[in-house]
Amino acid sequence: MAKGASVSGFPEWLPQERVVEQTIIDTLRRIFQLHGFLGIETRAVETGASLLKKGETSKQIYLLSRLQDVGHESDTPLPQRLGLHFDLTVPLSRYVVEHSGELVFPFKRWQIQKVWRGERPQDGRFREFVQADIDVVGNGNLPSHYEVELPLVMLEALTALKPLGLPSATIHVNNRQLSEGFYRAIGLTDIEGVLREVDKLDKIGPHEVAQLLTSTCGATAEQAQACLDLATITTDDEKKLASQFTDLCARYHVDTDSSAYAMAMQGLQTVSMIISQARETDAAEGSVIADLAIARGLDYYTGSVYETSLEGAPELGSICSGGRYDNLARQGNHKYPGVGLSIGLSRLLSYLLSVRKARASRQSPSAVMVAVWNEDDRASSNRIASQLRSRGISTDVAPSAQKIGKQIRYASRLGIPYVWFPVDPNAQAGSDNTTQQVRNIITGQQETADPASWNPSSVYARQHIVFDKDGQQ
Repeated sequence: MAKGASVSGFPEWLPQERVVEQTIIDTLRRIFQLHGFLGIETRAVETGASLLKKGETSKQIYLLSRLQDVGHESDTPLPQRLGLHFDLTVPLSRYVVEHSGELVFPFKRWQIQKVWRGERPQDGRFREFVQADIDVVGNGNLPSHYEVELPLVMLEALTALKPLGLPSATIHVNNRQLSEGFYRAIGLTDIEGVLREVDKLDKIGPHEVAQLLTSTCGATAEQAQACLDLATITTDDEKKLASQFTDLCARYHVDTDSSAYAMAMQGLQTVSMIISQARETDAAEGSVIADLAIARGLDYYTGSVYETSLEGAPELGSICSGGRYDNLARQGNHKYPGVGLSIGLSRLLSYLLSVRKARASRQSPSAVMVAVWNEDDRASSNRIASQLRSRGISTDVAPSAQKIGKQIRYASRLGIPYVWFPVDPNAQAGSDNTTQQVRNIITGQQETADPASWNPSSVYARQHIVFDKDGQQ
């Protein structure tokens, strides 16, 4: 990251790092579009009323003020003030409602855009960062098969990033109906509180979570233990999932005729469908598992919830998460249910740069730099560059007519592999400079060339991603 980026949490990537970021973006966009997702971009700001829909994130919102209004913000009610969006799901819900008459439903969208959160910066966590989202939003209803489709699409996208040094990804799946139904069946009532505390399991451990369940959610010691036991169920086999859940319900004497149990079984059926279909997909086999510890503490999830881990990188936590939400986007009594997942793209980028040591093979995208013999003859160098560019060869022109050695050193500093020498108007007959020449300054090979037909070697034609010696790729 650029050394001059002195404001904590707001990264500025160097040119070779930016190439890695752009490669990630291009790869994700390609996969999303292969599956029929439509690209959109939403505004950077939303009203306070929209931003506060997520509840738990209210402390992270950056509000906007004009300089002349500083000190008078209290005159405007918080719901009417503007703030920077902290995710891409809340803007999507507003976008769908406002443009519902112009969209085709189910609306499948991809979006890659910056978001802002006022949290404490640390490795891989920023205040300004890029997210990559896919969502499907229905009009009034949304079939459950999309809860299967989206994690598989996202897994395909993450797998496509493996050539950049990304480890294998595993998507962990749970369902809010399964968890809520079980919690209600054992007598708990503060469901949102229980979900919020269970969501802290990987951060503070089972003992602390059990204490929070009893002290803040009204759970008995036995109920708290039941919640922890539910969270231990992890498998990629739907038969084992059903068996383990049935045994757990029997252990805690759950009434199998209750509406709460029926809710739990409906959620169990959806999770089973997800892992079953994932196992039938060659690329996803073993990469999607039921993990009933996944809670996703945000209030608006109503169905399946997802979190994604990378093999050998537990310090990153979940790099891709999401779930189903039935009530976030609505117009009066009319609902636009959706399901989506979001990749923390900047977190992935930080990992690839710092751990995998990924970088562009050269700073400049140019394969060729055309030398300039003298400023009076710059036009001939520009014509050569135009010819090469018209054939798709990225080309730069020397910034000044310095000595040829200095021009070559300039190209070398940018990593440009070829230097093109136009005909020197002052060349003596019989010298190389009476014909156009191109030199590979990496290999030293030089040849006569015609800009209308010459092509660079495929090795040097374009920037590509490489890894430093201490990287793991």
